[in-house]
Amino acid sequence: MKDIYHRIDEILPKITDDNFRKNKGLGNEVGFYIFDYNPQYELLIRDRVRFIKEKAKKSYNLNIIEFDLYEVILEILDSKGYLQKNFHIEEKKGSEQVFTATKKTLRLTLDNDLVVKYIEQRLEGTDIVFLTGIGKAWPIIRSHTILNNLHRIVEKQPLVMFFPGDYDGGTLMLFNLFKDDNYYRAFPLVYKY
Repeated sequence: MKDIYHRIDEILPKITDDNFRKNKGLGNEVGFYIFDYNPQYELLIRDRVRFIKEKAKKSYNLNIIEFDLYEVILEILDSKGYLQKNFHIEEKKGSEQVFTATKKTLRLTLDNDLVVKYIEQRLEGTDIVFLTGIGKAWPIIRSHTILNNLHRIVEKQPLVMFFPGDYDGGTLMLFNLFKDDNYYRAFPLVYKY
């Protein structure tokens, strides 16, 4: 099994390859990829994602846009004036109430899903999409749900989800503990072996 450092080192050569960026060789599937990793490496991954984006821009003139799902949620809630209200709800009624209220506010899985709309409005001129903050956004946003909903808007660019857990090509296991759900349409970005 490759260690995390070797796997991370394979990301930049993979995403700068012309065939990757043109979604070649995918058997007519969308260019969705998952880079799974042991959650203990979360801080390392955050640092390396930042480095990869900068290096891809500087050396390959690639525009990679990163969407940290947790930050997206906070920005949407704040723009609608709900962020402070959520803090008060949590103090009085607990986290479950906040999760439920936030999901309703974000209109997750509906045609007017605010997270999908947020991402869609920022795709212009993007070569590659990075999706991060998966663990921070759980349980409000589940990884298989966001991937299913992004299929309708992220078509031209490859998308890479950085997933703190295990992906075996079919099952997403968040934090190596919680079975998120089955998801068969994404390809492993870098294999573990």
